[in-house]
Amino acid sequence: MNARTEPAEAGSGAIARPPLVRELLLVAGLFLVYKVGRQLAADHTGEAFRNARHVWDLERALRLPGEGSVQSLLLHGAPLTQSANVYYATVHFPATVAFLVWLYLRRPAHYVWARRVLAAVTAAALVLHLTFPLAPPRMLGATGLIDTGAVFGPSVYGPPKTDHLANQFAAMPSLHFGWALMVAIGLALATRSRLRWLWLLHPLLTLVVIVGTANHYWLDCLAAAALLGLALAVIRAPAAAVTAPPAPSARRGRGDLRPADAGVLVGAGR
Repeated sequence: MNARTEPAEAGSGAIARPPLVRELLLVAGLFLVYKVGRQLAADHTGEAFRNARHVWDLERALRLPGEGSVQSLLLHGAPLTQSANVYYATVHFPATVAFLVWLYLRRPAHYVWARRVLAAVTAAALVLHLTFPLAPPRMLGATGLIDTGAVFGPSVYGPPKTDHLANQFAAMPSLHFGWALMVAIGLALATRSRLRWLWLLHPLLTLVVIVGTANHYWLDCLAAAALLGLALAVIRAPAAAVTAPPAPSARRGRGDLRPADAGVLVGAGR
């Protein structure tokens, strides 16, 4: 006797959720290595300013729009400028952590993929930070830009010589933008909502903030996007989960008690 309905098969892309303790140690270890690596390049002041002048001149030669045009938008009022500074200081890391936590709990296969991509991009960025120290535009007088964090607050940076928590000469590539773009792409690929591509507003807003606050050049963001594109080309995303259609008996109303093959004589094919 054949059953009328069969349970939906698990998707071929299903993957077990990685052990939590191992993932916490792995992510913490990667973050520690990154912080230590950034500090190794923190004392290259002269080279960082030389590179900054080269990047600024290259942007002008390429006829990229001036970063000052974005900053002028933020300077229409102190509350707007302060909001941009708060966004720069508080959204970057927590948003990325929340993204990884949600994927870990709801989309394990996408979590493993996203963690690998972020690790690859961050490792490549660390190499660039070590080999190409770069002072941000807020430090370069030729840009005519102001340090909005120092003028309007809040600022996450102290004087470069006494700031031991961050390497302020690691402008290229911009991990603020690279991570934000990965968060948007990851959520768009891991969800099925018709509005899922609105997540791209996150990297767009991040781009406006990091350029408008004079923390990054346009080329910093282009370099981050290029590294992310390369990582995504090498580390392929898992296939999106497809929800199996409901069984025939589940689609019929509770008052419809006809057998699945109504109208066909049982045994007619025997």
